[in-house]
Amino acid sequence: MARNLTHDSREMFARDMPQPRRIRNSAWTGPTARFLAVAAMLLQVTGCNIYGRPQRATTQQVMMDAQCPPEPGRMPAKELAKITLPAYVIEPPDILLIDALRVVPKPPFRIQSFDTLQVIVEGTLLEQPINGLYVVEPGGMLDLGPSYGKVMVGNQSLEEAQDSVFRHLKRVLKEPQVSLTLAQAAGQQQVAGEHLVGPDGTINLGTYGAVYVTGMTLDQAKEAIEKHLSKFLDAPLVSVDVFAYNSKVYYVVTEGAGFGDQIARFPVTGNETVLDAISQINGLSRLSSKDIWIARPAPSGVGCDQILPVDIEAIMKGGSTATNYQVLPGDRVFIAQDQWVAFDSVIGKITAPFERIFGFTLLGTSLVQQINRFPFGFNPNTF
Repeated sequence: MARNLTHDSREMFARDMPQPRRIRNSAWTGPTARFLAVAAMLLQVTGCNIYGRPQRATTQQVMMDAQCPPEPGRMPAKELAKITLPAYVIEPPDILLIDALRVVPKPPFRIQSFDTLQVIVEGTLLEQPINGLYVVEPGGMLDLGPSYGKVMVGNQSLEEAQDSVFRHLKRVLKEPQVSLTLAQAAGQQQVAGEHLVGPDGTINLGTYGAVYVTGMTLDQAKEAIEKHLSKFLDAPLVSVDVFAYNSKVYYVVTEGAGFGDQIARFPVTGNETVLDAISQINGLSRLSSKDIWIARPAPSGVGCDQILPVDIEAIMKGGSTATNYQVLPGDRVFIAQDQWVAFDSVIGKITAPFERIFGFTLLGTSLVQQINRFPFGFNPNTF
């Protein structure tokens, strides 16, 4: 019926319809409406609008809310279902522990100062045996004890040094039998020990130079170090391990509700979960809410970042492991702020200048009144 109405008929029909009443001076107009509008704006300033913030959810919801769809049948690693991390890749500022298993200079070897020689001599005096390690003194002298004196072995081969020791002892002993071998070369001290991976990606091996190890696994670094040392040593053999894991870290970001955000940096050892990360900062503060999630960046920017919401109440109160994810290198464990505390902080920032102005005004007014009563004092009626 309404479809057959003409334009004039529709206008008459609209005039005959009851019109909505306009309420004036009600509780929802005037100052109250303006206050609610200001409050809504403040809530938006403090971040109280939760649109775009991940909420606590189950594991299935977490995977649906992630910015990248997961592979079929594959879920993020979590408590009781952890994964082992791939082979460790060395990066600055890791610290490597290198142990020199075999460091022998290339032949022809010449004895130098501070080399350690093992000398065994048969047919010595009963009170003065020669059997042990002897360090070559600066200048190349080898001290065999007070009864035998010193013998020059510097810049000699091992065979020449053995013959020198034999001829030297022949003056004191009848038929000495001498065995002289290299126990430790002085250059070994620059190889073994802790080595920091520098900003240029190399480790310093002292007199043997530097070796580039960034981006390598431990096995690859071992091969690179041995290949570099083979230029100076005869078939070198070393072992390489990580002394300090400094390059693989995760972050715990805590919103400060208007008092400044906090960022804590912790090394990844391969076994941390969300609960471990929160325990590192001694739990949640009064400024924090229960809205927590993991922001997981895509490796090298390939693909999409992931957002994994965390149900912290279920983890702590119920022992749930569904969202107690394993923390991986580069993860950001984000702890959102309490919105009411943030709202109170904004209100304090807005009202603080006015309170200070009013305080100065009252102080100035009181000072003027005291000056006007001068010299009668604070109670002129007493005079």
